[in-house]
Amino acid sequence: MFGNLSDRLVQATRSLSGRGRLSEENIKDSLRQVRMALLEADVALPVVRDFVARVKERAIGVEVSRSLSPGQALVNIIHAELVSVMGPEDAPLNLQCQPPAVILLAGLQGAGKTTTAAKLALRLQERDRRKVMLASTDVYRPAAILQLEKLAQQVGAGFFPVADGQDPQDIALKALAEARLGQYDVLLLDTAGRLHVDQEMMAELRGIHRVIAPTETLFVIDSMAGQDAVNAAHAFSEAVPLSGVVLSKIDGDARGGVALSVRKITGAPIKFLGTGEKIDALEAFHPERIASRILGMGDVLSLVEEADQKLDRKKSEKLTKKLQQGKEFDLSDLRNQLEQMLDMGGLGALLEKLPGGMGMPAGLAGKADDGMIRRQIAIINSMTPGERRFPKIINGSRKRRIAAGSGTEVQEINRLLKQQMQMQKMMKRMKKGGISRLLQGLGGQPGPFGGR
Repeated sequence: MFGNLSDRLVQATRSLSGRGRLSEENIKDSLRQVRMALLEADVALPVVRDFVARVKERAIGVEVSRSLSPGQALVNIIHAELVSVMGPEDAPLNLQCQPPAVILLAGLQGAGKTTTAAKLALRLQERDRRKVMLASTDVYRPAAILQLEKLAQQVGAGFFPVADGQDPQDIALKALAEARLGQYDVLLLDTAGRLHVDQEMMAELRGIHRVIAPTETLFVIDSMAGQDAVNAAHAFSEAVPLSGVVLSKIDGDARGGVALSVRKITGAPIKFLGTGEKIDALEAFHPERIASRILGMGDVLSLVEEADQKLDRKKSEKLTKKLQQGKEFDLSDLRNQLEQMLDMGGLGALLEKLPGGMGMPAGLAGKADDGMIRRQIAIINSMTPGERRFPKIINGSRKRRIAAGSGTEVQEINRLLKQQMQMQKMMKRMKKGGISRLLQGLGGQPGPFGGR
């Protein structure tokens, strides 16, 4: 996420070593690099101008403390301004109303509204214990309604069916009535999109907004669409009062221009990030944490929260108990750890939330190869139960059989066995299991992303 922007901003602060004070003269080149980094990230020009001006104003004359280098001092200033541009504060959903709270989703076709509706429904059900109904007013694309119905079934939410020929405003009103009758806490209403902004769509959206008076109106924006998406966000914010923004497809965005522009352009806070294709890949937006990720400082708080939600505690407790009894960490245990890593978004998603990406070169954390993790799991699956439990019995002929069964090379079998031995030694010292130990082990050892 935002890999190119991260690399450029970090690089911009490295030329200040040896300075005892930040002055207009010695930060001139760094500010030029910051400006170029933001423009290349497709940040809106007014936002770039204001951002650079504020950083310059705050930086000039700042004394550098003994504990900070000039580059670190400038990083702190840039971090504070990134938080200000994107926030400055967290903006959770407002559901404090007479049920059902109505959340209206708007946006262009292809932005990810329908998927976001299902992700949001799952989050509200699992984290907030809310009873959720999904409905769609997109009468122009029957496939969109069918998709939402299937997603509703997948996440266990209610769904309001739509008959042919119904008016979008009538659908919204009937869905609201059905949600009240069914004692739902939240009604999530998906709306029609277009390939571009047009007056007919805006008039329809205004009509729906008027008749149901939603508690939240969220604009779903494709973070990879650049300035076109930002311009669309501005048009939507003029049509209806937006209460928040959801940035979809953020996992594929190496630039970050939309994230840094949309708050300034629309006046609406960013509330959620769509971080992948999985139905649970939706994160609450925290400006300070995202600013830290952009500058390579990591985001340990989000990692801890995600681990608490997604990791299998029973498996972790079972591994801990096993190790405390003096038993060894075997290949089945390694497979469990690798599977849990994938459940948390893969190696790249984990590394970018750790300060400095656990020592990986800048920008490489987001390019870590999850395919290697899957190949390692395939290798372990191709072993017999005895081989998983006692890896030392795996000789040359067994390696060739395992490689053929998993579609890999013998060299990959050797790397995996070496990694398991190193993990085993580390676990003996730790006497405590868990994916956090696996991550510590991967910090300086051969791992799923290729290793040494």
